[in-house]
Amino acid sequence: MLSTVCACNKLRRSTRIVSALYDEALAPSGLTVAQFSLLRMLQRAGPSSLSDFAAASCYDRTTLNRTLGTLEEKGLIRSEPGKDRRSRIVSITDEAKQAMRRAQPRWEEAQARVEAALGPDHPRLFEILDRIEEMRV
Repeated sequence: MLSTVCACNKLRRSTRIVSALYDEALAPSGLTVAQFSLLRMLQRAGPSSLSDFAAASCYDRTTLNRTLGTLEEKGLIRSEPGKDRRSRIVSITDEAKQAMRRAQPRWEEAQARVEAALGPDHPRLFEILDRIEEMRV
């Protein structure tokens, strides 16, 4: 692998590697790690406007719309009109809850693999990542 001093490049490369590990683990469930993560965040947030959920999840609306559209086609989220015609409220379905329960053990396997690779540095990495998230404009 080529070395780099660019923080952005290093983080993006690491993200692709970790995402691939989770995607491989979750593949039998039919969910990608992006879908699984969004469903978990939406479950915690409860029914939310698309704008509020985009802000809370740090997704841009275009990416979020694309992923949520796929989840809606699969019957894993529902989308209802909001207070006005331009807004909509998204929430998870019972099918999503079942899919997440089926995927959970596979997610846990991937999580354990990452934690084992990081060893005692795992909590420190999360502290650093939290600081990076605080840089959000």
